[in-house]
Amino acid sequence: MRIVGIGASAGGLASLEDFFRNTPADTGMAFLVVQHLDPTQKAMLPELLQRYTDMPVHEAGQNMSIAADSVYVIPPNRELRVVNDTLKLDQPAEPRGLRLPINVLFSSLASAQNEQAIAVVLSGMGSDGTLGLQAIKATGGLTVVETPESAQFDAMPKSAIKADCGDIVAPANEIPARILDYVRRVPVPDHHPEHVPQGPTISLTRLDPILHILRKHTRHDFSLYKPTTLNRRIERRMAIHGISDLADYTHFLKNNSQEVQLLFRELLIGVTQFFRDPEAWSYLIETALPELLARQPPDHTLRAWVVGCSTGEEAYSLAIAFSETLENIAPGRELNLQIFASDISPEAITVARRGQYPLNIENSVTEARLARFFIRHDNHYQIRPSIRDKVLFARHDVILDPPFTKLDLIACRNLLIYFDLALQRRIIPLFHYSLRPEGLLLLGSSETVGRLNHLFAPLKPKLRLYQSKAYESVRHSDFLLKSFPPMSTLAKEQPVPSNQVPPQDAIDNLQSAADNLLLQVYSPAAVVLNADADIVYISGRTGKYLEPAAGKANWNIHAMARDGLREALYTALKEAADQSEPVELKGLMVKTEAGDQSVDVTIQGLSKPDTLKGMTMVVFRDTPSQAVTRQRKSDAGAEPEDAAEIQRYQQEIESLKGQARRTREELQASNEELQSTNEELQSANEELTTSKEEMQSMNEELQTINTELQTKLDDLALAQSDMQNVLNSIEIAVLFLDQELNVRRYTERASTIISLRESDIGRPLSDLTSSLRYPDLQEDARRTLSTLAVSEKQITTNDNRWFSVRIIPYRRLDNVIDGVVITLVDITETKNLESSLRTPPQG
Repeated sequence: MRIVGIGASAGGLASLEDFFRNTPADTGMAFLVVQHLDPTQKAMLPELLQRYTDMPVHEAGQNMSIAADSVYVIPPNRELRVVNDTLKLDQPAEPRGLRLPINVLFSSLASAQNEQAIAVVLSGMGSDGTLGLQAIKATGGLTVVETPESAQFDAMPKSAIKADCGDIVAPANEIPARILDYVRRVPVPDHHPEHVPQGPTISLTRLDPILHILRKHTRHDFSLYKPTTLNRRIERRMAIHGISDLADYTHFLKNNSQEVQLLFRELLIGVTQFFRDPEAWSYLIETALPELLARQPPDHTLRAWVVGCSTGEEAYSLAIAFSETLENIAPGRELNLQIFASDISPEAITVARRGQYPLNIENSVTEARLARFFIRHDNHYQIRPSIRDKVLFARHDVILDPPFTKLDLIACRNLLIYFDLALQRRIIPLFHYSLRPEGLLLLGSSETVGRLNHLFAPLKPKLRLYQSKAYESVRHSDFLLKSFPPMSTLAKEQPVPSNQVPPQDAIDNLQSAADNLLLQVYSPAAVVLNADADIVYISGRTGKYLEPAAGKANWNIHAMARDGLREALYTALKEAADQSEPVELKGLMVKTEAGDQSVDVTIQGLSKPDTLKGMTMVVFRDTPSQAVTRQRKSDAGAEPEDAAEIQRYQQEIESLKGQARRTREELQASNEELQSTNEELQSANEELTTSKEEMQSMNEELQTINTELQTKLDDLALAQSDMQNVLNSIEIAVLFLDQELNVRRYTERASTIISLRESDIGRPLSDLTSSLRYPDLQEDARRTLSTLAVSEKQITTNDNRWFSVRIIPYRRLDNVIDGVVITLVDITETKNLESSLRTPPQG
């Protein structure tokens, strides 16, 4: 059974109506609806949705089993999850305004249903649902988004589309048909990719054009992947676009580079989570890793490689496992660990580097690990720096790129199952080559080393944990040479014949290249600065005078200037900004890696051309050191430097240094004040953001309530019209009075007996004139109101008609007496007949 999660917010009721009006009642699927609801009000959503579908609509309950062809609606002030085809309700942990119940449902669906999961985002404000769609998409499920044009509020659909989370984007009334078409085309997958039931199998030969297109655009060769995997993923993309013929899809790929990238990502989808297969991780932490650490000297840096790391959960799990192992066997010892985590997908690597994961990782990570290794934020967990710094993520193709080497452990879990046998027999020796003797290899639960047991010994076969054997062979060298040929063996470009005359543009390029070479080699080193003293252009070799500062990359010249330049440059740049003449700094002693170097610096403010206006050029020229100059002057018989003049120069230098130091301190103080102000503004901004989110949440809830109330008002107006038509159609006069015996409502028939007009609504009964000869009418009505006893009398009128006047209490639905109802039935004919029967016949 497939489960469809539907998320909506403001304006969602209309979209839900369009969705369910067009959904058959026998799809075999279950539908879970999450709407942003006011937590303090009883929801009317189940009753309203029941009008639009023949499927039973239930308010979700704790531990309620999910049945096919049924609709389940989230109750107010709850979060809804799916666990083993059962509904789970939780109290929201976040304050009102920060809750994201749609993300919660979708994330649980991704874990519970994997490739079978289907998620739909409808009208709403904010971005709730986007992260959940990403989780669904990562597991191979189907993600559907309502078109922003058809949604009353388009923020949620636009957020999902911007994040590239919509496999299908369609109006709400078309979404059910698109989903059903997709389900009919895509077979229900098994949990193991190698055991997937298939429809008509597409041969690998027929896939060659598609594989060629992928290889051309992505450089990745999928021809050695298992045909079942390729078939299923390509069929899914074809189903999303409603394409039945493989040739049509191939043509579609040729003309749509975006679809090529989407198919590429589709083929790379991997299901991963923290500490998958807990038994394997327990054995690692308790047995295998302690033995591995015991064999290493204390100062040894452990090296591990996580192959096909996807979004990083397994790499971080391994770093946590090493930390816990070291804490158990050697508390206080520093962990020297470097984990290389690689994947071919740049999107997955980006997510892994960010180290942010949804709140539903609580299902796979213990509370103790969450508290120790993660930082909890409003809607995600962040890996702590102590773990993040142990992992180096890189885009890497294990099939094409050279491997990491001298490793103590390799984790390659559930990647080999996508490769055919030939590729597996190529990858396993590669892992053996990369590992040190007695290094560990951890595979997935459905993977083994096969016949390559001469390379690996099983430590725990059931857990797929192996140890590298000391096996040396030329096969490794031959294998690596064939797999990763040296540059000298690659095809060379044909040289250009010497008798060819270069075209004019080649001559121009040659002149430009020669000019650039002369400028780089023979002109002095120089940099161009913008108004903030950031370097925007470099000419020549400036490394002797400037060096990158440690920490975050900073191209500001004050941060990069070497000792001896920094203070002088600060003052000179200020002077150059205020004058047109260049500022000359002579004989500055700069501390370089080769020793002290005397440097002349020229600082020139630029006003021409327009592209350089407002910028500053700084030119560096090496000069002979003072010691060499004195030696040359002595050799020439020159007199020694005047000591007083030298002392004056030294005093001036010290004065300038002091001035620069004071200026730097003032700037530091100003910077601290600005930083303090910035923090205050940041705090105020966060408070405003929180208030905005709360107001937005309340606005969405009010929108939902308003829609529900408007629906109720429409129902009441219709009921009132029905009632009015019923009363007017009967031949009985009816008069409704409230508790004060004032007129509340009457029928047209009653106005012919009692003088009533529309303006008499609210007037007391005693003020009205009547043709009834019934002076006790008001007294009888009051008696019925107080005693609840029914009064019934036969009364005549001034024109000799007879009426049966019946007075009964007016009882509301909540069983409260709120007035009386007077009915007047014309019995004149009955009375005349009775009178004629009593009169004896004449003569």
